[in-house]
Amino acid sequence: MVWLLRRCQSCGTYTLHEDKCPKCNGNVISPHPAKFSMEDKYRKYRLIMKRTAEKEV
Repeated sequence: MVWLLRRCQSCGTYTLHEDKCPKCNGNVISPHPAKFSMEDKYRKYRLIMKRTAEKEV
């Protein structure tokens, strides 16, 4: 399934544009989380990266 909604990284506005925000011309990203699977073979590495990122902040 294709997700159409995008969120601007600069101003936080939601849009359907795929390349730039129409208000501030900032970059847009998909606001939807990645799919979750218990059999994810990279889960260990993702958790390590998340914990190190939390320690830095």
